[in-house]
Amino acid sequence: MFSFEFMRNAYTAGTLIAIVSGVMGVFVIARNMAFMTHTLSEIGFAGASFGMFAGWSPLNGMLLFTIVSSILVGRLSGTNESRRESVISAISGLFIGLGILFLALSDQSSSYATNILFGSVVGISRADVWQMSILSLAILLVVLLVYRNLKDASFDPTGARANGVAVNILGVVFLVLLALSVSVAAQIVGSLLIFILLTLPAASARYFAHSVSGMMLTAVGCALLGVWLGLYLGYLTNWPVTFFIAVIEAAIYGIALLVNHYQSQITE
Repeated sequence: MFSFEFMRNAYTAGTLIAIVSGVMGVFVIARNMAFMTHTLSEIGFAGASFGMFAGWSPLNGMLLFTIVSSILVGRLSGTNESRRESVISAISGLFIGLGILFLALSDQSSSYATNILFGSVVGISRADVWQMSILSLAILLVVLLVYRNLKDASFDPTGARANGVAVNILGVVFLVLLALSVSVAAQIVGSLLIFILLTLPAASARYFAHSVSGMMLTAVGCALLGVWLGLYLGYLTNWPVTFFIAVIEAAIYGIALLVNHYQSQITE
């Protein structure tokens, strides 16, 4: 399997994606922003379509659209949490419409659009791996630099404000980091299903760990298991890798729920 360059590239990229998704997913779950993750995945499709139309790589188009949209959401919603979902819906609708337009105007085949939506292991080149490596390291470095304040703002925003933490600015920074994560991870699982890796591993980790760092390690482990095993099964069967990743992560989450239910029964 590893005699093929595309599989070596896929495993390298998949490992980076799993680490980033596990770390960022913990904050996504803490902030109840699974809906925003799903929205950014749709906007990522629009960005990739624009990249096709402009003659760019899909990743560069995704980066442009997801970063711009995340900043718009952060600025327009402000401190009004109840307004955030409406802002997200409006921006999502605008960018999805643009994505359909750019896809219709581009001269690429429909199979290329399918690769954007559902990912393509074969399509990952060495240059893509290097670009994803740089972006992944940048995301993890920024998270490390703002970790303490980001943790406080995500898990206890009221206390963070009382301690002088710039919660609103951190919210915009987090949205930009999330946009970068979506763009990076879409290369493996596609823009439609990126929320799988950014939500399910972290959601499962809540039931196995009781500290933020423990949740991160557990979420990264769950994401790595899904990606590595998914790539292997995809290679053996020639079925979509995204299908296997989705099933594995859903199964892990189901096990987490059963374990939590069993533990609750014991304590009662």
